[in-house]
Amino acid sequence: MKAAGEDGFVFFTNYESRKGGELAENPRAALVFLWQPLGRQVRIEGTVARASEEESAAYFAARAPGSRIGAWASPQSSVLGSRDELETRVADAEERFADGEVPLPPHWGGFRLTPDAVEFWQHRDNRLHDRLRYRRGPDGGWVVERLAP
Repeated sequence: MKAAGEDGFVFFTNYESRKGGELAENPRAALVFLWQPLGRQVRIEGTVARASEEESAAYFAARAPGSRIGAWASPQSSVLGSRDELETRVADAEERFADGEVPLPPHWGGFRLTPDAVEFWQHRDNRLHDRLRYRRGPDGGWVVERLAP
């Protein structure tokens, strides 16, 4: 996750990756944040839509040069024949963008998850954990529910 705000949670990926393809087919997802040492977890569920090209381009421009090259070179989630194949793709991308300007690839960008439900989990002994779920009610407000562990 790279951004969070009133309009949702934003993350970036290759649209042609496994994740990108699955989100195109079923635009629902969950984000899970686990803090094992604290015994806490937050799960956020909701609908997903592509972020604007402007937002994707702004984030892409802020990435390290090697990460920008990697976005062009890596066919994310695809099977590679060897490490050499990836390194050749990187070298080709570095040559292509030798002038230093690495534009946003058409196959890369952001997704925004708009939450429908947020669950807070707190570890307790004997597996009697605390679980509170906030879910969108019919009026758009949040309904708070205690869930059994």
